[in-house]
This record gives sequence, structure tokens and C-alpha cells, in this order.
Amino acid sequence: MANELDEMTGPVNKEGKDINVIEKQIKVEVGVGSLIFEIALWVLGIIPGLVFLFMKINARNYFRKLQQRMQQNASQIDNYLEQRVTILQNVVGLVEKSIDLDKDVMKTVAAMRGGVHPNQENRNEVAGQLDAAMSKINVAFEAYPDLKAHAALADAMQQNSYLQREITAAREVYNDTVLRWNSDVFSWPTKMIVAARAGYTTRIPFTASQEIKAQARGKFF
Repeated sequence: MANELDEMTGPVNKEGKDINVIEKQIKVEVGVGSLIFEIALWVLGIIPGLVFLFMKINARNYFRKLQQRMQQNASQIDNYLEQRVTILQNVVGLVEKSIDLDKDVMKTVAAMRGGVHPNQENRNEVAGQLDAAMSKINVAFEAYPDLKAHAALADAMQQNSYLQREITAAREVYNDTVLRWNSDVFSWPTKMIVAARAGYTTRIPFTASQEIKAQARGKFF
């Protein structure tokens, strides 16, 4: 039998294909077959019925813990973003007297001085603003040898690089938790039945903004 996907002779898109995350939550639903399955367990005897009942209780507790873990993962991303906001403000305070900073950078800092608290609604927007501002500052940082010799500034830029890596890692952890949730809510019978009765849906993983995607495709050198 031939391979269903044959990389040697199968159709190939020479222009490639861009991948996007679909922003859609799929509701978990079960049919009458699941109800018949549960009734059949009780018909077979009280022990099978009770065993499945306890399995459903465990599944319900499992989903509650998984939701809390997802919240903790998201909160960790927000904590790192807030630290980057503080670093941006400190860096601008150190360099704005030495060089003429980009107006967009100053606007970003001015908007954040009132206090920025990343959350589900603005997380991507804050991250994008920080990336753009720090990128422009880094260009100026590399162009001015005197600034590179500034110990406090060099330390701040190093902290920013560290936090960028931590945010990437935290997003991967968050997406792993979302993947586990999205897989488990469709794990029949126990988890899927519990998820359907609770009205659960799939969760949407982290997605990069269109602007960030466009920047990633640009030329860096």
C-alpha cells in the first residue's frame, strides 16, 4: 500500500503556506450514545455505575485544576511583561538625555508611565509595543559606544534580553497547557462527558499579532 502522504510524488505548493491560529472555541458536545452508555453501566450493576461516577468526579476536579494552571501560566507571562515595562522606563530615563530617541518610543513610554498591567485583553498589544520600543533603543544602544560603557544601561538591556527569552518559554508552557485541555475535553467517555455537561469549549493558544508576524518576515541585516 502506498503512503497516503508521499513527499516524493505528492502535490507541492512551491510558494509555501502561511499558518494562522484559528480564533474559534469549539463547544464540547456528546450525543445520546453517551447517555445510553451511562445507563448501561448502571444496568450492569451498581459497582460499574459507581466506578464511572467516581471517574467523572475525578475528571471534574482535573479540569478545575487545569484551568487554574492555565491562569497561572498566563499570569507568569503578564509578570514578565510588567518587568519589561519597568525596564523600558528605566532605560529611557538613562538614555534620553544622551541621544534623541525615536518619537514613537517616547510616546510608548509616556502611555505606560500611568501604570500598565497586562491582561488577557491587552497582553499582545503591550508585548508588541515593548518589542518595537526596545528594538529601536537597542539600535541606538549599539550605535553609541559611550552608552554601551554605561554599566546600569548595559545591565538593563541584558535583563530585557533575559525577559524576552522567559516570555517565549512561558508562552510555550501556556500553549502546552492549552493543548492538554483541548485534547482532554474530547477524550471519551469520562472527560468528554464531564466537559460537555459543564459547557466547556476548547481554548485558544497564544497567537502573535499581524504586526509582529510582518516584522518577523522582514530583513534584519
